[in-house]
Formats: sequence, C-alpha cells, structure tokens
Amino acid sequence: MPEAGAGAWQTVTAQLTAALRGTPAEQVRGMRLALRLAFAVLALPGLPLGLLYLLTRPAPLPLQTTLLLGGLALLLGWGTLWLARRAAANPDIPREQRGLTAAIQGASAPAAAFLMGCACLSSWPALVLLWGIAALLYGVMWRQIPNWVAAPRP
Repeated sequence: MPEAGAGAWQTVTAQLTAALRGTPAEQVRGMRLALRLAFAVLALPGLPLGLLYLLTRPAPLPLQTTLLLGGLALLLGWGTLWLARRAAANPDIPREQRGLTAAIQGASAPAAAFLMGCACLSSWPALVLLWGIAALLYGVMWRQIPNWVAAPRP
C-alpha cells in the first residue's frame, strides 16, 4: 500500500516539474495542479474550524455585515490576483518559474473568501455569497494560467 502513495507523490512531483520545464500544455497542467494544491492547503483547514465555531451557535449575520464581508472578500481577492499577475511578469523571477509562482500566490485569492465563508457557516446568505466569490476568483485564476506559460526557448 505505501507504494501507491509513493506513485501518487511521484506523479504530482512530475507534473510540478513539468510546470517548470515541460511543453506549454504540461506547464498549464502543472500550474493548475499547483493552484489546486495551494488552495487546498490554505482553505481546507477552515472547514473543521468553521464547524467548531458553529457549535458555539453564533447569531446569523445582518445583511449589511454580509455585504461588507462580500466586499472585503472581493477587494482581497482582486488585490491578490493583481499581485499574482505581477509575479507572472516579474523579470526578477526566472522565466520558467513565473507562472508557477503566480499560480501558487494566486490561490490565496479564492482561499481568503472561502475561509471567510467557513467563519460564516451559521449564516447561509453570507456562506453562499462568500463561497460564490471564492468560486468566481478560483475560476478567474484557472483561466489566467494559460497566459502565464513561459515562451519556448529559441
């Protein structure tokens, strides 16, 4: 059974390596894998924490607070996406690493909104709004990745 885990780890490692040195299609697959992994590492711990907080029976959030949280999530998300785009074009980062760096950094855009939603499990409107924003930001990141593929070497 340990060999199955080792095989999966080798596959992940190979795909992440291809994100640096592979064909454009391999680079996109590797960067999208990095996005998924970074999002999971950042966001998934919020679920058990949100469930624990839910046990305290917090009061539902008023509409104004829900909208304020949604605005904050959008502001944080778009700021993070802007920083990821800057990383993808940063000449100080080696050309092969720019897209992968941007994908990993950009995962925090949807993760922030997702985590805010986890803190609002007691308020369905806030949860739906924040997780919807997280899905939107994740989709924007997903679609940006092909633009960050390193140009082939001459």
